Amino acid sequence: MRGTITAIDGDVMSVKARDGSDLKLQLPDNVAVTVAKAYKFEDIKRGDYVGATTVLGAEGTLTALEVHYIPPTVPEGHGPWDLQPGSMMTNANVDSIVTNTGKRELTLQYKGGSQTIRVPDSTPIVRAVPGARTDLVPGQYIFTAVQVAADGKMTAPRIQVSKDGVRPPM
Repeated sequence: MRGTITAIDGDVMSVKARDGSDLKLQLPDNVAVTVAKAYKFEDIKRGDYVGATTVLGAEGTLTALEVHYIPPTVPEGHGPWDLQPGSMMTNANVDSIVTNTGKRELTLQYKGGSQTIRVPDSTPIVRAVPGARTDLVPGQYIFTAVQVAADGKMTAPRIQVSKDGVRPPM
């Protein structure tokens, strides 16, 4: 779920979802909060585990919309993603990095395959770093996987939130 926090009332966070719907998410006492921190392409090292959201570029190459560091518990692979129509997600270790004048590429290696991805200068590169419940304030953008109970009540056990103008990817 992606959206913007509109209110916090105790353990309930109100969110305007990207589809325009208004949602209420329960926040458990032990909610895990991370904030997005900007990184540079030059910070990426061989062996880093990243996720790259891509679209097919004009030359038939995958072009990154965003690159983000992810925990090693996130399954590796390459498949469809819901950021925008036609987008894909590749979760993998960085196998090689190419930096030439006007060209930046990452080759991401995962079990069963690899993808070479063009990374334009404008591509956001972020890492989730520990945050606090106090980072959940109206006006901030969030990304979270919600748990929906049989009664329809939604709980957000882990939330990534924007901070200092840096939005969480995905």
